[in-house]
Amino acid sequence: MTMILAITNQKGGVGKTTTAVNLAASLAATRRKVLLLDLDPQGNATTGSGVDKYHLEKSLYEVLTRKCSTEEAIVKCPEAGYDLLPANADLTAAEVELINVIGRELRLKRALAEVSDRYDYILIDCPPSLSMLTVNAMVASEAVFIPMQCEYFALEGLSALMETVESIREAYNPDLQIEGLLRTMYDPRAGLTNDVSAQLTEHFGDKLYDTVIPRNIRLAEAPSHGVPALVYDRTSRGALAYLALAGEMNRRHRSRRGADKVREQV
Repeated sequence: MTMILAITNQKGGVGKTTTAVNLAASLAATRRKVLLLDLDPQGNATTGSGVDKYHLEKSLYEVLTRKCSTEEAIVKCPEAGYDLLPANADLTAAEVELINVIGRELRLKRALAEVSDRYDYILIDCPPSLSMLTVNAMVASEAVFIPMQCEYFALEGLSALMETVESIREAYNPDLQIEGLLRTMYDPRAGLTNDVSAQLTEHFGDKLYDTVIPRNIRLAEAPSHGVPALVYDRTSRGALAYLALAGEMNRRHRSRRGADKVREQV
């Protein structure tokens, strides 16, 4: 069963694209079939996957505007281990072209239905804003995965994101869940980090992932080489943290599927 996750946070600079690329590579390393969608017109997930965003023959723009099929736009990233639906600045035009189209919120969901049965995970790297693109991601997804820093302003942004998720539930996707929260750029020596972590544990309980992503220079360097940290430096703290995250995610999903089967039998 395919798990479709929108990796999102309306606050920028929280490690959202870093998480999308490195989680995709780490899940692929656990022998899961993964499709990464770059839904951000900046195209950073595309570049970070080793694909030249300036010379794309087809991209997510063409998919959303129905100029090509989903299959035609998928790019193989053998070094990273996953497939990619790339994007560049053209994606901005999709929002303009679809603004008066009926059912525009369902474009991505319908596009993914063409290929979803091929993958264990589909990860969507969302733009750092509430736009038509982000709405499409949440409508198409089963759950939202939220990377965040342990700082005061991140908590403010999290509150706004929760309101957005609830609005999407009411309007388009009543089954949308919070998959989990991931603490990024984590520094346990900082008092505020520990304070915010305690608040997150209190309010979100087991939705807060045990794995934390440390500040790590290799995670910052890897995108300039067009590869995930797992390829750039497999032994780095950042790469090992994302491998741990992939393992934790796989265990959680196995546990949920087992619980679902028990309920079906009862």
